[in-house]
Amino acid sequence: MHTTRIPLSLYVHIPWCVKKCLYCDFNSHEVRSPLPETHYVDALVADLQAHAQVVANRQVISIFIGGGTPSLFTPGTISRLLDTINCILTIGSQAEITIEANPGTLDQGNFTGFRKAGINRISIGVQSFDDTMLHALGRIHDADTARQAVLAARRAGFENINIDLMYALPGQTLAGARQDVEQAIELEPEHLSYYQLTLEPNTRFFRQPPKLPGNDLAWAMQQQGTHLIEQHGLQQYEVSSYAKDRHQCLHNMNYWQFGDYLGIGAGAHQKISLEGTGVFRSAKPRNPQQYMKHVFNGDSPETPDGRLLPEELEFEFLMNALRLKSGFTRQQFELHTGLEFKLLASRLQELYHEGLLAKETERVCCSQNGYRFLDDLLLRLLPDRPTATLQTCQQAMQADAGIQGSAHCAGSRIVHETQQVMHNCNKSAV
Repeated sequence: MHTTRIPLSLYVHIPWCVKKCLYCDFNSHEVRSPLPETHYVDALVADLQAHAQVVANRQVISIFIGGGTPSLFTPGTISRLLDTINCILTIGSQAEITIEANPGTLDQGNFTGFRKAGINRISIGVQSFDDTMLHALGRIHDADTARQAVLAARRAGFENINIDLMYALPGQTLAGARQDVEQAIELEPEHLSYYQLTLEPNTRFFRQPPKLPGNDLAWAMQQQGTHLIEQHGLQQYEVSSYAKDRHQCLHNMNYWQFGDYLGIGAGAHQKISLEGTGVFRSAKPRNPQQYMKHVFNGDSPETPDGRLLPEELEFEFLMNALRLKSGFTRQQFELHTGLEFKLLASRLQELYHEGLLAKETERVCCSQNGYRFLDDLLLRLLPDRPTATLQTCQQAMQADAGIQGSAHCAGSRIVHETQQVMHNCNKSAV
């Protein structure tokens, strides 16, 4: 495993938000007192410095500031954070630097300030352009505010904008889902994340489930949306991601291609490959106050470094790479896992025979049918003797089958829950 050839990203988690959405299962905390911006950034810097030596001489290809709602922090604070990161790590000259933002927490000055700070990509959590749907989700903005946020980002000079959009919302019709997609397309984003609402544990929706569209209607929404989006020049490259040419999310591509990433901030995870040693994971304390205390005390992570076993490496690589329309090559599998491809090849033959994998010579990728039933396909690729981690992942995916029926490949559970179970939960659907 040649670690210098494996791309490296940085994820920064800012965990506060104005209000917890009814469907959200990410590590976010409602603001109940003044934000400790300075103190928290000091903690982020100390956290990063503790890991810097491990990735010395490796260039960072992307930075993603996620949350929560990172745009609650002032542009000055974000500027200070990025300037310090540049002093600690080697940031590529063409690095993609993203911040997540929610309509209703921004004004023109914020957008302009973030752009001047060095942010070159913004991901705006719209979710819907229907006020009734937004209210049902517990969002704090209305449809017009969402549109104005995207337009303000464009005026501030952003040339790489992502819009997050959900479908299969409570009470949503096929016509309503179409109108959402059409309004998103009118704003001409470079990237669109279009994913299905799922009922995640530890959310209000999970405890008090709303009535959602059935499986057949959800699948029709997904197919309708894909057709409309691709008609307007954004091509699907992952289960829930669409982009104009050369605007695929570089940060998420690194996750899906099983690259390495540092993770700093409350609840952040990281995956690092060490030459001749293996692939290691660790996680930070989820509570912001506990996180800051741990960092300043120099304590070890909440989840200690753990070396992934071969079966974990193999399955997690497949779980990520098969989400991409382009799949993966033999060389990529061997580089990122350190395993021989022939150990996997025999298990793929049955899937080729059943038409779940496309019969291409150079790449392993899902057929259209395999893509539709991706989580079922992944379960069949589990090693014969899964570890506790893989068993947990299998249970999560089986639970998905109970919620989603035939596991239509809207992919949102793959995007969210299995990513979290496998400790790759640093905001993958962006």
